[in-house]
Amino acid sequence: MTDRVLMKGNEALAEAAIRAGCRHFFGYPITPQTELAAYMSKKMPKIGGTYLQAESEVAAINMVLGAASAGARVLTSSSSPGISLKTEGISYIAGSDLPCLIINVSRGGPGLGGIQPSQSDYWQATRALGHGDFFVLVFAPSTVQELVNMVFTAYDLAEKYRMPAMILSDGLLGQMMEPVSFPEASEVKPSEKPWALTGHQNKRPHNIVNSLYLKPEELEAKVLERFERYRQAEAAEQRYDEYCCDDAEYFITAFGASSRIAKSAVDLARAEGIKAGLIRPITLWPFPKDIIDRRTAQAKGFLSVEMSMGQMVDDVRLVVNGRVPVEFYGRTGGMVPTPQDVAAKLKEMAGGAK
Repeated sequence: MTDRVLMKGNEALAEAAIRAGCRHFFGYPITPQTELAAYMSKKMPKIGGTYLQAESEVAAINMVLGAASAGARVLTSSSSPGISLKTEGISYIAGSDLPCLIINVSRGGPGLGGIQPSQSDYWQATRALGHGDFFVLVFAPSTVQELVNMVFTAYDLAEKYRMPAMILSDGLLGQMMEPVSFPEASEVKPSEKPWALTGHQNKRPHNIVNSLYLKPEELEAKVLERFERYRQAEAAEQRYDEYCCDDAEYFITAFGASSRIAKSAVDLARAEGIKAGLIRPITLWPFPKDIIDRRTAQAKGFLSVEMSMGQMVDDVRLVVNGRVPVEFYGRTGGMVPTPQDVAAKLKEMAGGAK
């Protein structure tokens, strides 16, 4: 690890991608993500990499498809409306079984919405990043250091399971400054990826990267094989963090920036005698359902805290399956919950201070 330096979240993401072996960035400016692209525009030419501001988000994601086909570690980043424009290309990438990294520094919506932080892209990231049957790995950092660490993890797992990965950040994490250390730089060679289009020199079978299968039995077989890899990822890659959970009776579930607020709410609730705990999903797909299932046995209730009208709460309810109440507290439109508001909701669930 390097010495700690003070960096803005968006710029730390860019530097981490470079150190993780990314040498190709294709994107388009949009607030509150633009600093990431600007950092890449300065750094990539100095290290022999490619920075290209495409004519549109649609063009950028298809350039990602091309670079990923050649086995390169490639990155695109955007914010919520821009990610929506990329979804067709993301589906093509998933259908071609290619790894890549997509960063969403999300903002309020729908439509152009606003430029303040939001978590209302959860459904899109975990359910609808494009047409067809597929998933992408989705990581939800809560600190600038986690932004950095998750870039390395996301690239590694995307290549392991041959699928796209997304880091779901937001305008709060992207704009805040915190001290970070960077892992040692990685060197990734496209020639070491047997599926990549690197030229075969008659030494191996001819590789084809494609997402079009006109025979239904061929397409079904391909989708089934892909979903077997998804099952392996679901079994092995559920990631989460817990805070004050051993004796907890009321559990907050929160990800990203909201989890920082929820952690303070747990402290406030415990000061009033309420046994509260926090389960923080680090992967949104695969969703850490196993730990929530285990904690349900001791729970009297769950509270999903989100900067949205309620999206992750659906996944919590699916896991809990009616065994205990699951409630929701959220703010939307770029508004951020306060620890006091969340603690008050916990107190209401618990029937008052103990």
